[in-house]
Amino acid sequence: MERYYKLCQQHMGKVARITDHNGRVHVGRIERVTNRKVYIRPIGRSRQGFGFGFYGGYYGWGWGWGAAYGIGLGFITGFALAGLFFF
Repeated sequence: MERYYKLCQQHMGKVARITDHNGRVHVGRIERVTNRKVYIRPIGRSRQGFGFGFYGGYYGWGWGWGAAYGIGLGFITGFALAGLFFF
């Protein structure tokens, strides 16, 4: 958990791709990091028509624009800067 805390702190303000332990992929700008959660603001549109970070209406609505939401640091299984995936 401390590893992801440091990674998120280091990359605050950047767009990141975070995978949680349920296999959900969240892509957004890191807005804030606490000792328990990282808060990301979803960005862009996916090919399915929903914004990154959207999961069945639970995290947000529409095209991925809106308020930041928190992901528990203990639930993170993967972290990468989104710039590595988008051209």
